[in-house]
Amino acid sequence: MAQQPVEQQSPSKGKRAPEKARTTEAQQPKGKPAKPETPAAKQPGAMKERGATTERGATTEPGAGKGRKTPASQESATAPGANVSGQPVGAPTPGAKQQAQERRKGMKTPPPSAKAPPKATPATAGAKATAAPPAPASPASQQNAQANVGAKAKKPDPQKVQQIKSQHANFRAQPKPQQVPAVTFNQSRRIEGSERWEGPQYEVFRSYRPERHDQGWYRSHYNRVELIGGGYYFWNNGYWYPAWGYDPSAEYYAYDGPIYVGHRAEPPDKVIANVQAVLQEMGYYRGEVDGLLGPLTREALTAYQADNGLTTTAAIDQPTLDSLGMG
Repeated sequence: MAQQPVEQQSPSKGKRAPEKARTTEAQQPKGKPAKPETPAAKQPGAMKERGATTERGATTEPGAGKGRKTPASQESATAPGANVSGQPVGAPTPGAKQQAQERRKGMKTPPPSAKAPPKATPATAGAKATAAPPAPASPASQQNAQANVGAKAKKPDPQKVQQIKSQHANFRAQPKPQQVPAVTFNQSRRIEGSERWEGPQYEVFRSYRPERHDQGWYRSHYNRVELIGGGYYFWNNGYWYPAWGYDPSAEYYAYDGPIYVGHRAEPPDKVIANVQAVLQEMGYYRGEVDGLLGPLTREALTAYQADNGLTTTAAIDQPTLDSLGMG
């Protein structure tokens, strides 16, 4: 059906144009004046939305630009078989003409079924950041990690151990209460943490209880009791123990507990001096090689035991002495 030309109205008279004329003006691009006496059949098809209202019978295109309408869903508001612009159904619509013009200008018009890509939200952005693989470690950090592992795997040089033992063949410790304070007798004392040391090699530490006896009792129970570094010790099955009460005038002990020396029954001060010298060679011990199992020596033993996967007893026990190559 042919549509009648739009009647031109004078802007100065302030009369309201017919509805079809307003439709034509709304279809004009912004910034360009409406051309007078233009048939509605030749007007651009895509109608822009003004304010919050749209032309009756038209639906907006999901995900497209503002106010752009889907030409296929437009229906005629004036006559059956014609679209909004008044053209018969089946003829090229003005919307198709506008899409062709936009393509020529380099603009892309998405099809009616196309949906705009979802915008990134803080939640999705955080998920992507979490899923991102961690950055590879720098060569410098890898070298530092390898150096730390190497430092914790320190082992003494066997030749150096034999050299130290030969140097201390005649070693004798001297009491130094000013530098290494003596411990006092406490019958209820227990070696701290020994209840958590598992294995038969730590049984003597778990069961140790300080006892005070006279000389006759010690000599009747043990065949070897000696004065070593200011105090008397008795030897029993590879360990030296303080002989509390053997001589009250000679009770200087830097450590109250068993000291493992092996089955050769070497004096405890000599074994302590060997351990101090080896730990000093490896950088664990910074004190004097005095043959006394004082606080500095026990700290060095703890560090060495921790670095080598041993139970941290802070004492000279069988696993530690074997690890040092002195068992």
